[in-house]
Amino acid sequence: IASDVEANSPAANGGIKPRDIFVEVDGFRFDDKATPDDVASKLRGPVDSKVGVVMERDGKTLDYILQRQKITVTSVKTYMSEKAGVGKVGVIRIKSFSGTTADTVKKAIEDLKKKGAVAFVLDVRNNPGGLLPGGIDTASLFLDANKPVVFEVNKSGQVKATETFAPGIDLESPVVVLANCNTASAAEVMSAALKENGRAKLVGEQTFGKGIVQTIRQLSYNNGGVAITVQRYETPLHNDINKSGIPVDIESKDCTSDDALTCIPKEAFGK
Repeated sequence: IASDVEANSPAANGGIKPRDIFVEVDGFRFDDKATPDDVASKLRGPVDSKVGVVMERDGKTLDYILQRQKITVTSVKTYMSEKAGVGKVGVIRIKSFSGTTADTVKKAIEDLKKKGAVAFVLDVRNNPGGLLPGGIDTASLFLDANKPVVFEVNKSGQVKATETFAPGIDLESPVVVLANCNTASAAEVMSAALKENGRAKLVGEQTFGKGIVQTIRQLSYNNGGVAITVQRYETPLHNDINKSGIPVDIESKDCTSDDALTCIPKEAFGK
């Protein structure tokens, strides 16, 4: 599903809208096992090259020819909202994780607190993941020292444990993570770390369930490639989320509002 179509991007200029469903890219048809990363890998290509995209909207099939361009994605957006019975809530919308996401979120927390935020929402709806360290470091902002964040298990069964090294910058404010069925990979790692350490309530829909790391091994004679799983993730409580996702504490289905607080009951903040 296309989420948060970036303004002035080839997709937006071509007519693709949020919530459109990817059916096909350059003749490659997606099935129900396709992940957001699968779609992204087909969409990427040389600047100025063209790509054919087939989308579904309201049961209708739509064809597009897009010209690839470099785009700058604003991966973190923030705003202040208010919830009756809670007060001012700082909302941090994270669209994907990169190496700089945690620093951006840290600054956002500080700025929102100066404006009076007494609680926070981390909105990771439709976040396909990105870089794992970005998810780990963002979770660590809200966790005390020596808390488990994620376990990485390789094909030999060897386990690499990642814990927080130092206290985060906010250990007290109520935190809610808002997720949906398209929240995946690094976004799930962050969500599980905060939920299973008792630091945040998870609200929305059960997450996607992408808890593995894969690499593509090319086949000879240009016969494509095969995806090989090299490791999997386990949550702080050693749950394997692959293909199952993370269950939410409070269900809020099909909430697509731009204002995250309309999807979250005040009880999620402990009020």
